Amino acid sequence: MSLEDDRGACASVGLCLPTIGGLGLLHVAAVAGVVYVVMSRSLATLVLAAIFYVACGLSITAGYHRLFAHRSYRAAAPARWIFLLLGAASLQNSAMSWSADHRAHHAHTDDEGDPHAVTHGFWYAHVGWLFRRREASADVTQLSDLWSVRSIRLQHRYYTIIAIATGLLLPALIAASWGDFWGGLLVAGFLRVVLVLQATFCVNSLAHFVGSRPYDRDASARDSVVTAFVTFGEGYHNFHHRFPFDYRNGIRWWQYDPSKWLIWGLSHLGLASKLRRAAPTRIASAAASRS
Repeated sequence: MSLEDDRGACASVGLCLPTIGGLGLLHVAAVAGVVYVVMSRSLATLVLAAIFYVACGLSITAGYHRLFAHRSYRAAAPARWIFLLLGAASLQNSAMSWSADHRAHHAHTDDEGDPHAVTHGFWYAHVGWLFRRREASADVTQLSDLWSVRSIRLQHRYYTIIAIATGLLLPALIAASWGDFWGGLLVAGFLRVVLVLQATFCVNSLAHFVGSRPYDRDASARDSVVTAFVTFGEGYHNFHHRFPFDYRNGIRWWQYDPSKWLIWGLSHLGLASKLRRAAPTRIASAAASRS
């Protein structure tokens, strides 16, 4: 799960200085957003920030993750475009680059090919991996299934413009309609971006440290309802690593997984189809082999 960087500007030692600088700027602006919230107390701007937080967070989990990275279902063009626009608003790189890094994580979990292997420690898995040059997303054209989709290619090519426009300018302009441009920029923009980033980072770190392993004892990925609440339902991570093609993370109806509920809802509106699910017998077999 990644952030925009300029690989050509990465230092010879492997450090990606643009990413380090970008993350630093985002967090400094987010602190300014916290100060602004305390001083202004604009309820309308806080509501706007909350709406953007949920919409962008779900665009990462249901869109970038389950739709693009894993192709666990198919989305109609309107839903796909919304995920692409609001996913970019989260400032986590293009869907193409994000998916390339994430697919490498699944293909080489905990090995040297894993971009954010938890074996290097919690901090490295959480954010430290972003500070170094990443090979998995160096050539996204290798993801032929995504590269063949015009909307995904366009979002990749114009990612920076789309990200700034939808992630920072749009909330600022909306808040300007009630006279709070700076609140929209700092709170619904920068602060919201950082909160979604930290939630996403937790999938790489917390979801590999906290919880149980009911489906795969050997995997570092773990199931935790606490992590699920932090990450829009991505906390049932042991199940996800065992069955990455399943559009669900929480397979029980009562398990907190708003991304699953969103995808299910889209399917009943005709905006999603071909939802993939692991066979109950395979799930039971995995759980039985664990006990």
